[in-house]
Amino acid sequence: MTLPLSPPLPPQLARSRSSLPEGDGWAYEPKWDGFRAIAFVDGDDVHLQSRNGKPLTRYFPELRFAPGRYVLDGEIVILNERGGQEFDLLGQRIHPAASRIARLAEETPARFVAFDLLARDDDVLLERPLDERRAALEALAGALDGAFDLTPRVHEADAARPWLRGAEGVIAKERDAPYRPGERTGMVKVKRVRTIDAVVLGWRPGKEPGTVGSLILGLHDADGRLRVVGHSSGFSAKEKRELVAKLKPYETGERGSGEPSRWSAGRDLEWIGLRPELVVEVSFDHVSDGRIRHGAKVRRWRDDKAPAACTIDQLDA
Repeated sequence: MTLPLSPPLPPQLARSRSSLPEGDGWAYEPKWDGFRAIAFVDGDDVHLQSRNGKPLTRYFPELRFAPGRYVLDGEIVILNERGGQEFDLLGQRIHPAASRIARLAEETPARFVAFDLLARDDDVLLERPLDERRAALEALAGALDGAFDLTPRVHEADAARPWLRGAEGVIAKERDAPYRPGERTGMVKVKRVRTIDAVVLGWRPGKEPGTVGSLILGLHDADGRLRVVGHSSGFSAKEKRELVAKLKPYETGERGSGEPSRWSAGRDLEWIGLRPELVVEVSFDHVSDGRIRHGAKVRRWRDDKAPAACTIDQLDA
């Protein structure tokens, strides 16, 4: 390739915050739940690079870029019929068999969502302010007529807040900031945080003897059956010890050890079953394939909530 930037090029990263920054100096974009990627396009040649500098091109043969000379920062995503993002389907692409990749590329095609332009022709844009790079990105997208998706952008925090409820969160960027590869500067991320009320179906021992490592969580489906939807951990050392006594009266005597756990297919984990009488409110930031992901944490015990009221439609809220 003869581009002015070459792989590997680490992408600029965001610092985490609990709330959106406000002011005229910020622009806001939705947070995507996919594979961060930098696309190097030189004529008909395309090289997709992961956040960690590894090549991704062979795993996404359906991604097409119009001929030209440009470098894009963006995200590879797979969307379902409702427009939701399917992170787990992306993971299935990282496979050595080309036949499997080709089949999945047809069944669940990925898309490239661009949110920055790092170079065009012989010009490197890293030192230019974000607003200038965004204008150049929009001009490129228009000239190439839909060669890639363009992430939405707003300039007011209130306009971005719906993404904290309906998307994966918000990325806020300083409008006059240059692009700093590999640095956590000029941009912050605020993740979407969701809560549900779930039934405690069991627990897993912690690494230390006499402690609880995690709670096994369930929700009632439309037929009233309890379905395992994930687990929660993150307890303090004191809570891990105290929970053993709290859960003891609810134990059913059902347990497993040294064999695949029914709570987590294919994994050898010890578990202790409980009567489905306890309810907890848990926070999490992602749902995939009917399960909660990414570090669910117990916020409080819900003595006021009936287990039967803990239904799976909460995951669609």
